[in-house]
Amino acid sequence: MSKPTVFVTRIIPEKALQMVREHGAATVWEGELPPSRDDLLRAVAGADGLLCLLTDPVDADVIDAAPRLRVISQMAVGYDNIDLPAATRRRIPVGHTPGVLTDTTADFAFALLMAAARRISEAERFARAGRWKTWGPTLLMGQDVYGATLGIVGMGRIGQAVARRARGFEMRVLYADPSEPEAARELGAVRVDLDDLLAQADFVSLHVPLTAATERLIDARALARMKPTAILVNTARGPVVDRAALYDALVSGQIAYAALDVTDPEPIAPDDPLLSLDNCLIVPHIASSSVATRTRMAVMAAENLIAGLKGDRLPHCANPQVYG
Repeated sequence: MSKPTVFVTRIIPEKALQMVREHGAATVWEGELPPSRDDLLRAVAGADGLLCLLTDPVDADVIDAAPRLRVISQMAVGYDNIDLPAATRRRIPVGHTPGVLTDTTADFAFALLMAAARRISEAERFARAGRWKTWGPTLLMGQDVYGATLGIVGMGRIGQAVARRARGFEMRVLYADPSEPEAARELGAVRVDLDDLLAQADFVSLHVPLTAATERLIDARALARMKPTAILVNTARGPVVDRAALYDALVSGQIAYAALDVTDPEPIAPDDPLLSLDNCLIVPHIASSSVATRTRMAVMAAENLIAGLKGDRLPHCANPQVYG
């Protein structure tokens, strides 16, 4: 009996690729960049399974181009690049990888917070450029983290993990979220509305999914609510922040600093004005990029894919209504 046909849109950790190849005749896109739309449409035409990434726009046209498709498995927690209603109409389960990257991403969010507070990226460039002449009493002064107020926007798993890390710095933690998780109360975090959080926080860390309600959530009005000494950290999704408004706020001194793991668009253009600012630290969407976490994400994606190919329920399904 022949194996089902699978398309994997990028090279993923070998452990997961071996699992996929054991259960399917896999074609793997080996380019550094994602497959083009035409390449994706051609590749899915005869596929029984698709293992994709956030960089792959799996819209209704892509789904319709794959009449044999039985499962879509995304190697990511979020799935805003996938037309979930279109997949559900076809009764195609969509897998994702929740939970696995919580602590790794929280570590990185806090690393960005610390790096921005203490201007580490600026200081490193300063030393490399040969500008370090002597110790100076006002040289590259930053902000204290210890005892400061942290505002967490979105108190899901990652937001709670960031709050746990903040306890070690004896930070006051505020959060804005429609829900009131028991864990938040246990951590001593105080729920406030977003406007109050922005006005009070020394650091604002974003941990919301990208939805119609959260797109451009941090716009010119929101930035104007923040302290002039405040630092914004985004490890959520780029479009949660209005890029042009952020640039204006950083240039004018409306806020002190931003540290971004995600941008809009992504990747950010090399000539984007945000990259010209010393008070904006930008890294290429690597919050979950540890060996252990990326391997586990890939394995989870492979497990979802294999379950779908077998006709079993996906361990982690974004549209469980397909099972009726």
